[in-house]
Amino acid sequence: ISAVGIISRSLSVTVRDALNQALDEELERDERVFLMGEEVAQYDGAYKVSRGLWKKYGDKRIIDTPISEMGFTGIAVGAAMAGLRPICEFMTFNFSMQAIDQVINSAAKTYYMSAGLQPVPIVFRGPNGASAGVAAQHSQCFAAWYAHCPGLKVVSPWNSEDAKGLLKSAIREDNPVVFLENELMYGVPFEMSEEAQSKDFTIPIGKAKVERQGSHVTLVSHSRLVGHCLDAAAVLAKEGIECEVINLRTIRPMDVETIEASVMKTNHLVTVEGGWPQFGVGAEICARVMEGPAFNYLDSPVTRVTGVDIPMPYAKILEDNSVPQIKDIIFSVKKTLNV
Repeated sequence: ISAVGIISRSLSVTVRDALNQALDEELERDERVFLMGEEVAQYDGAYKVSRGLWKKYGDKRIIDTPISEMGFTGIAVGAAMAGLRPICEFMTFNFSMQAIDQVINSAAKTYYMSAGLQPVPIVFRGPNGASAGVAAQHSQCFAAWYAHCPGLKVVSPWNSEDAKGLLKSAIREDNPVVFLENELMYGVPFEMSEEAQSKDFTIPIGKAKVERQGSHVTLVSHSRLVGHCLDAAAVLAKEGIECEVINLRTIRPMDVETIEASVMKTNHLVTVEGGWPQFGVGAEICARVMEGPAFNYLDSPVTRVTGVDIPMPYAKILEDNSVPQIKDIIFSVKKTLNV
């Protein structure tokens, strides 16, 4: 009987459905929350993340917009300043470049420039990073772009539990949050604990999670590539190499303490990300570790695994060679450990 009880408590939920649950619960919890973006209402969302919400909450709360990012992002930021709690969806974060002035100058800086008098509680969300077969203009990772800016919090979930708990925290947060999802993860199912199924479940912004304990090398990643790191760790374990895998969850503020504690234990560090190398998330981790107490514990230089430093090619074979694969992570771990 107890075994049956355990099975029924944990559910398999896709990342898409986890995000949908979070939106539904927060729309229900606080009537100031509303969602706007392209195709979010009548079409149920370009990726069906907002499925059923327009039917349930109507035109006032779930708002279809024209294809004009600068316009509707500006409306959303103004609504946040006026006391509402908008969720502004970009069909992909590549299109947020149309509205980056609103995100940075209007949303991120206002709380500071008003000496703390004017909060801007807004969530900018949508798929970020490389999808598949959509070439250079639709395949960028914006984690480093937005994490560069004080005034924003930048969140990058990996699995369903991350997605639900962090989106709920982002919506309740009184500062602007850039919430970076991944298109290739939407349909992937993950086990969701009983705790995560509760309406009160949140994950604190700014805290990383150790997804796998290990003693030989630390792998730090975010979003979809956390899964690649776990797959690489499983292969390496068969060869006697134990990897500790850290899921960053939040890019800004970055949880450097968790990374440092792991490096002090393993003495080796490999960072893994889908974005470009120059001034990237991995570059920042390298700098922070070097400046902090963990530097003296390193037995070899930190290695970065990143996307290739080119605009994303369209051809499939070139695309596969432009984004980190499991074999690239395994190669870098062995290089770092001098195996």
